[in-house]
Amino acid sequence: MVSCDPAVAPAPEELELPKHRKPWPYTPSPWGDFFLSHQPCTPSQLLSMKERARVKEEEARQIVRDTFASSSSDQLALKLELVDTLQRIGVGYRYGEEIDELLRAVHRGTEHQEGCRDDDELYVTSLRFYLLRKHSYSVSSDVFVKFRDDQGNFASDDVNCLLMLYDAAHLRTRGEEVLDSAIAFTKNRLQSVMDSLEPELAKEVQYTLETPRYRRVGRVEARRYISVYERKAAATRNHTILELAKLDYSILQALYCEELKALTIWWKDLRSWADLRFARERVVEMYFWMLGVVYEPQYSYPRILLTKFFKLVSLIDDFCDSYSTTEEIENFTIAIERWDEQDAELFPAYMKALYINILHNINDIIQELKLRENSHAELVKELLIDITQCYHAEVKWRDEHYVPAKVEEHLQLSAPSSACMHITNLAFISLGDVATKEAIGVGFLLSKNH
Repeated sequence: MVSCDPAVAPAPEELELPKHRKPWPYTPSPWGDFFLSHQPCTPSQLLSMKERARVKEEEARQIVRDTFASSSSDQLALKLELVDTLQRIGVGYRYGEEIDELLRAVHRGTEHQEGCRDDDELYVTSLRFYLLRKHSYSVSSDVFVKFRDDQGNFASDDVNCLLMLYDAAHLRTRGEEVLDSAIAFTKNRLQSVMDSLEPELAKEVQYTLETPRYRRVGRVEARRYISVYERKAAATRNHTILELAKLDYSILQALYCEELKALTIWWKDLRSWADLRFARERVVEMYFWMLGVVYEPQYSYPRILLTKFFKLVSLIDDFCDSYSTTEEIENFTIAIERWDEQDAELFPAYMKALYINILHNINDIIQELKLRENSHAELVKELLIDITQCYHAEVKWRDEHYVPAKVEEHLQLSAPSSACMHITNLAFISLGDVATKEAIGVGFLLSKNH
């Protein structure tokens, strides 16, 4: 990070917030400097795990290829279950090409299941639907109609089948009545039989009803499912995949800790140049949020970039919501739109440091992206300007005691001010040129506060 230039930075005694205005008493971060010294493993242990993981990855790859290569018509369930297991246990990204090739074949209809019992057929149909929709394939919910009777009940009492249907149905879109019906039916049926289930299965049912699969954070689910998979009967689990999953989890955990160490250093440096007591100190929580966006090891830089950017966004949000005056917000927004460091002279001393550091950090991100030959680098500035304008508009509503007449009007501002689309846009930008300029342009339109 290029820190605040001493030539324009305020003197240390001027950095403090105005004494007549008390900041909101946010709870201090429980993490502090934890990641500056925390090492989940030694360098030699990490090297050993990586070497072992490479061996197990290739052994598991052969299992994947042998399973996927089977031409038997009764093997579809096994193939789909293997895909599901690899992804739930956290190592699916290692076999992306093989999984994509299989799912293309499944979607084309060249992979199908014959000779199923009704329960098995509904289970395979649900699993197929879930995996295809999860991977953005177009698949009709009409595939479930034949399993439903006139009363809206589905032809299954098998708990695992009901769980799969429940998870699949949550990938519904608006107006898919058969999936709405499936959720209501499976929820009622699973709740009614829960007390009669074995403890392990009952626990899985309870967890699924509370949090359907698509709503779970991938790395948290991986850690949980490693334990679930390990407790499965020996005949239904693969030791190679289990060992790889454990190694992979530990290797990525070490990487995440290193990234958090770098972010902790960055945050401490930022705080040394500006009094940020008005803001929430939530760098680790912000990182965890971004880990849900991109978790794979090759995306270390995008994770750090996203965390830094949205920590800066969080500073602006707290500045607008709980500390600054209306005039300060107005001037701050105008200055952000102009993107001129000389505008810092318009501000009180504590705001100068905040403004200059935001500009420097965003400019650093833009330069880093350019060094990576990223053609979308300049759009990062536009994202920050847009979200600042959103927060300014919210403050104007607050000060004017304005209440939108319709929810649609409210959402025109509250939806973009949530920054969800900004996260999506920056994630695509940070990944390089994987998205076209036209696609990112559509994302920008959706994030605008008008």
